[in-house]
Amino acid sequence: QVQLVESGGGLVQPGGFLRLSCSASGGIFSRNHVGWYRQVPGKQRELVAALSRDDSTNYADSVKGRFTISRDNAKNTVYLQMNNLKPDDTAVYYCNVDRVIVNGWEYLELWGQGTLVTVSS
Repeated sequence: QVQLVESGGGLVQPGGFLRLSCSASGGIFSRNHVGWYRQVPGKQRELVAALSRDDSTNYADSVKGRFTISRDNAKNTVYLQMNNLKPDDTAVYYCNVDRVIVNGWEYLELWGQGTLVTVSS
């Protein structure tokens, strides 16, 4: 099966920044909807940012103005730029893509393995 690959997580101090990336090996992101989610122990997974097929965006109130979701069509990759990180941003971040074409086959509703973001001084 095809799985999304995420990278970019790590440990940063409050006020720092990270950029997460999400892609599928050999995949083509075409007319897809992308979402970045995060989850902490004991809490429900929440949608952080979404990018629609028409490139409109939506953000959780807690990250609005600090996070930016974007797409690089040439690289078939989506990103989550996270600026001015806060301790409450600490979570495992997951990428979700509703449609990916790999080697001529269409795959639906793919999830990344998760990448840990830790914000601590």
